[in-house]
Amino acid sequence: MLVGIIFVLAGILIAVYPPLLSLVVAGMLILIGVSLISISYHYKKMSKHIDNPFVDFFIRF
Repeated sequence: MLVGIIFVLAGILIAVYPPLLSLVVAGMLILIGVSLISISYHYKKMSKHIDNPFVDFFIRF
């Protein structure tokens, strides 16, 4: 319910102040990028201990 309220407030703020949309989208993209980097680092670190073909297929560094 709290997430829904936050989305409604964000929608109202974007309707009132349109440049806020670019800040929201940029923040989400940065958050997704940082999350993917941390997940790939974690899987890369764990792949040394666990032999998993999915990790080898999706994360080839």
